[in-house]
Amino acid sequence: MISNFGVILGVILFSIGCTGFMVRRNAIVIFLSLEIMVNGAILSIISFGAEAGVREGMVMGFFIIAVAAAEAVVGLAIILRMYRMKGSIDISLFTNNAA
Repeated sequence: MISNFGVILGVILFSIGCTGFMVRRNAIVIFLSLEIMVNGAILSIISFGAEAGVREGMVMGFFIIAVAAAEAVVGLAIILRMYRMKGSIDISLFTNNAA
């Protein structure tokens, strides 16, 4: 029963992150939406693993968290570089004009 709650919560988190990613134009909000999506996926993986009675879901969740930490560092570096280039982090200012 607890596992089902974790899966439902993971799906809700993933949906909120996906909506934020699609709707917003601010780079930081998009980045945070991606992090929410990753956390929802991790929660679902751990919940499925607990429901199946195996520990590999928890181990895999731990490794995904480690990769997400590295992704956070790279993402924040990209956002900082965007701000230094244009003075803003609005995504609409960064278009590819090369034809």
